[in-house]
Amino acid sequence: MIVGLLTIQIHLHGIGSLKDKRRIVKSLTGRIKARFNFSAAEVAAHDSKAQAVIGLAVVANETPFIDKQLDTVINFVQRDGRFYVGKIEREIFPFTP
Repeated sequence: MIVGLLTIQIHLHGIGSLKDKRRIVKSLTGRIKARFNFSAAEVAAHDSKAQAVIGLAVVANETPFIDKQLDTVINFVQRDGRFYVGKIEREIFPFTP
């Protein structure tokens, strides 16, 4: 089993409240979950109106497949016009239970 992890920092400009931020983050994570079958959640900067950190995970049998999926999700997030994408960290590793 191969695990792929992504951490994406997004910067939100012109957001007036945490409620507005959470609406955007919930929409983004929901779309990623539905479209790409990833696990996704806000993992840091919960009290900041200006930024959010999204954690994503996917499991598969082949590293090339995970690489392609991570690239696809990064492109999807970068095309969303509601925020700017900052730092992106990715990691792929084998997992043996």
